[in-house]
Amino acid sequence: MLNHARCIVLEDMPKKGFELDEDMFVLLIDSYGKAGIVQESVKMFSKMKELGVERSVKSYDALFKVIVRKGRYMMAKRFFNKMIDEGIGPTRHTYNVLIWGFFFVNEVANCSQGIFAVDRINDGLRLLEEMKSVGIKPNNVTYTTLLPDLCDAGKMTEAKDILKEMVRRRIAPKDNSIFLKLLNSQCKAGDFESGCGSMDRLEKQKFLFRQLLKKGVEDPLAFNNLICGHAKEGTPDSAFEILKIMGRKGIPRDADAYRLLIESYLRKGEPADAKTALDSMIEDGHLPDSSVFRGVKENMDLVAKILEALLMRGHEEEALGRIDLLMSSQCNVNFDSLLSILSEKGKTIAALKLLDFGLQRDCDIDFKSYDKVLDALLAAGKTLNAYSILCKIMEKGGVTSWRSYEDLIKSLNQEGNTKQADILSRMIKGDDKSHENKKGKKKASVAA
Repeated sequence: MLNHARCIVLEDMPKKGFELDEDMFVLLIDSYGKAGIVQESVKMFSKMKELGVERSVKSYDALFKVIVRKGRYMMAKRFFNKMIDEGIGPTRHTYNVLIWGFFFVNEVANCSQGIFAVDRINDGLRLLEEMKSVGIKPNNVTYTTLLPDLCDAGKMTEAKDILKEMVRRRIAPKDNSIFLKLLNSQCKAGDFESGCGSMDRLEKQKFLFRQLLKKGVEDPLAFNNLICGHAKEGTPDSAFEILKIMGRKGIPRDADAYRLLIESYLRKGEPADAKTALDSMIEDGHLPDSSVFRGVKENMDLVAKILEALLMRGHEEEALGRIDLLMSSQCNVNFDSLLSILSEKGKTIAALKLLDFGLQRDCDIDFKSYDKVLDALLAAGKTLNAYSILCKIMEKGGVTSWRSYEDLIKSLNQEGNTKQADILSRMIKGDDKSHENKKGKKKASVAA
């Protein structure tokens, strides 16, 4: 019932001889502001002077809070100048309210207001400098207000200066999310090192990571960006240590963080560490993408690990595409090793596709690998698949010592695939005769 309250203060109380004080008007200014009626708040503030009620920084602060909450940026500047003209000195609270207001306006500004939003941020920074010039030290509220929008506006130099000041004064942000935003922006910009240049590496780790963990802040985005920052600055060991801690605490780790870590190790000429990071990446459920593959192509042990991971997880087409790329680049692929692993692990479809790929391109594959794949297919009850690949092996003239022909023929008959069983039987008999003929010709040649 704001209008009733207003009538009591402005009409009833003066008629009855009650003295009006600043606190009554501060309450009205604040109440109208909370109701969203800014013009009435301004009227109440103006009425104070008309009625002879002295205005101090308290009533100005109440008015500033109402004005900036509604984004009335220019109005706030005018009243601030008026306050200075009246000889009323702003307090830390005054500066915090105004700085918050100028930066809050930046958050609600759209594209068409972009230039004005930047102006408001600059005005906020000028207020900060003025605040310090009159001996008023910013507190955690001030920093909490400044940092997010400085990051969003791309003013990382100013943000870094504020961070250094906070470290020097040992002031932690009031809201941890503010600190995380700063951390994300610095790491994304690839400027993590200079952003914390005032601290040595051990202090950075404690301040940027362990301190957050101690406070119970486990933000995956911030920590993954921290890993990326270390990887970009060429300190993969620090990044890997954070990855391990995240793993122990169950904090999700991103594929991009792993990718940058692997690339960082490779740039430093440490393929063994890159392989360890790759193993961790695969164990964490992430599949290396093409960029990782290109980056580790010169380290064939890593390539084999990637191909194995793709095939084991059912990404056969992607793996075969990688193999095709390697072969076109004159890089050798160990088909025998991959076929052996897949067969032993029961990944029969992946083994079948890989073997078929190798046969089509006349790759160098040991006959023992043929046998392992055929045994795995037969053991898994995939008789038609075994029949199909065996026919291709024989058509290609592949030599195999496989001794389970009869078992395959028997299984085909039992499953009703009598036609395939008959074809395979005649192929095997024809193959045996071919071998006998070749042996006979060889003996005749020797005799001659």
